[in-house]
Amino acid sequence: MKLSQFKFKLPEEQVALEPTYHRDECRLMVVHRKSGKIEMIKKDDEGNDLLDDAGFPVYLDFRNILDYFDEDDTFIFNDTKVFPARLYGTKEKTDAKIEVFLLRELNPDLRLWDVLVEPARKIRIGNKLFFEDDGPMVAEVIDNTTSRGRTLRFLYDCPHDEFKRELFALGEAPLPRYVVDKRPSKPDDMERFQTIYAQKEGAVTAPASGLHFSRELLKRMEIRGINFAYITLHCGLGCFDPIEVEDLTKHKMSSEQMFVTKEACDIVNKTKVNGHRVCAVGVSTARATESAVGTDGMLKEFEGWTNKFIFPPYEFGMSNALIANFYHPESTMMMTQCSFGGYDLVYEAYKLALKNGYRFGCYGDAMLILDD
Repeated sequence: MKLSQFKFKLPEEQVALEPTYHRDECRLMVVHRKSGKIEMIKKDDEGNDLLDDAGFPVYLDFRNILDYFDEDDTFIFNDTKVFPARLYGTKEKTDAKIEVFLLRELNPDLRLWDVLVEPARKIRIGNKLFFEDDGPMVAEVIDNTTSRGRTLRFLYDCPHDEFKRELFALGEAPLPRYVVDKRPSKPDDMERFQTIYAQKEGAVTAPASGLHFSRELLKRMEIRGINFAYITLHCGLGCFDPIEVEDLTKHKMSSEQMFVTKEACDIVNKTKVNGHRVCAVGVSTARATESAVGTDGMLKEFEGWTNKFIFPPYEFGMSNALIANFYHPESTMMMTQCSFGGYDLVYEAYKLALKNGYRFGCYGDAMLILDD
């Protein structure tokens, strides 16, 4: 398929800059990929659309997801943990304000980090950056990696745990650029831009579809007898990189580190063998499990990196249900979503979402795609 097939006009007011107050209160749209049915509105006892007192439709919310799963079904969650990756420093001598976006630690002993800087034209090898007016956190640029990429060596003499703690204390939530361009980061963004089951630090953006799960909802799922399996894919910024080629086969995704344990494989594979539903929570989870699925359709242990880019046409070998958000036009996440649900059907769902005021982006509303 071509990049231009994923264009649509997204009104600015439908891009979610804040999460819903409670995680599980966002809207839910349910897409049935075999029958082509799309559900948005709750039903009364007689199967008619439920209306409020003013005569407006009552939309499905995320808590209704329980209505579509049974005992012994399995949800696969990405338990990566976001760290406060966005820092602001000043360049020595000029005092120019520089944004430093931490990507990953290259060498703990030498305090080397792979970062992005903005504005990049002002930052050259040998420059020093100061992160506090009178504090000890200083970094030196030791290499150029890409047009915006740099390698920094932090000049901070203390035990590594203390260094990480002090470094992260200076950072803020790595909200997507389309959010921070519209509003400043807030103190509670670090908590709100984190799934409640996050465990393994390493992500610089949240696996956003998992943000909808509350502790109460997970408990209700557990009581119903639904299984939880956890894999790890440390989400990078590759999903936000603009695609600059019309032919999607020529686009290369950035690599992301991932881990699939034997425990996760055992839970998921038992579910598949017994004919129950396996639901991937988010496109990051879908990419990870598709990177680790065998030709027999079973999940395999994996430790390494993946740059898998999923776009239509693609036949999924692992999950038969997917939870996703509503994404920006021409995004890799939307392409993976269209691969799972079918391009025409998902595109129709997007048209309905736009018409009915659904919210788009990491903090937006949710879509459940079922294989029925």
